[in-house]
Amino acid sequence: MDGGHGNGREHEHEHEHEHERMMRANQANWDARTPVHLASRFYGLHEKLDPARWFAAFEWEDLGELAGRDVLHLQCHLGTETIAFAERGARAVGLDISEASVAAAADIAARAGADVAYVRANVYDAVEALGGRRFDVVYTGKGALCYLPDLDRWATAIAQLLRPEGRLYIAEFHPLLNSLGPKPAPDEGGELRLRHDYLGGRDAVHRDATYTYTDGPAVRGATDSYEWMHGLDDVINALIGAGLRIRRLRESDELPWPRWPQMTRTPSGWWRLPDSEPRIPLLYGLLAGH
Repeated sequence: MDGGHGNGREHEHEHEHEHERMMRANQANWDARTPVHLASRFYGLHEKLDPARWFAAFEWEDLGELAGRDVLHLQCHLGTETIAFAERGARAVGLDISEASVAAAADIAARAGADVAYVRANVYDAVEALGGRRFDVVYTGKGALCYLPDLDRWATAIAQLLRPEGRLYIAEFHPLLNSLGPKPAPDEGGELRLRHDYLGGRDAVHRDATYTYTDGPAVRGATDSYEWMHGLDDVINALIGAGLRIRRLRESDELPWPRWPQMTRTPSGWWRLPDSEPRIPLLYGLLAGH
């Protein structure tokens, strides 16, 4: 008997336990972030609710008609984007790991008169948490995938959540934006500077931050969080490995907020670097299906 196999399995189990510990820390961190985000100007929930402002025009084009469709929004946080699906006539469900986020999302939807169901679960447990229900559309993104250590496991869950003709849509911050940093460092000016990995493959990046990507007060309590870098190849190959077919990939140079001070407002209401700067992708849209 080869003892090396046993050691390999033990190492794998240790790795899985470590990832579970990190995801529990992330769950506590998002619980602690929620009241800060609810009060922030970034989300603007004290103003007139405008869920569609978080979507690029090409997302609606790629998603197509949603009226009467079952749509699942994974890692939905405050559920503002989930409400946008309900406004387009979808039967919308939002799922998030944070109990505080799900409670806040349900309250926001109720005040908006939107018929949305919210479920508290780790995305890896989504199939079980949703009782085996299947969907026409699974949507995810804009700062979601970096909180998942294992994209193969994620893609397998998505394949099980989709109906035979269903489709997955990812609208996610580009790995290049993640390597530049989605939020300025305290000492950072307007220059484009690589600060983090673009490619995945290393272990988690540990952050201990009292402030989140929004404005507002410091986070009280759980300030530790963990992120994993994923290159586009990691995302695409995980989906292919789960039996999904890539239908379309877009790379966009616009963001829904001004990441750098020199960014200019576009006709869409989003933000883009000026023509004097290199033209780089900041967001991508990926459509896949069985």
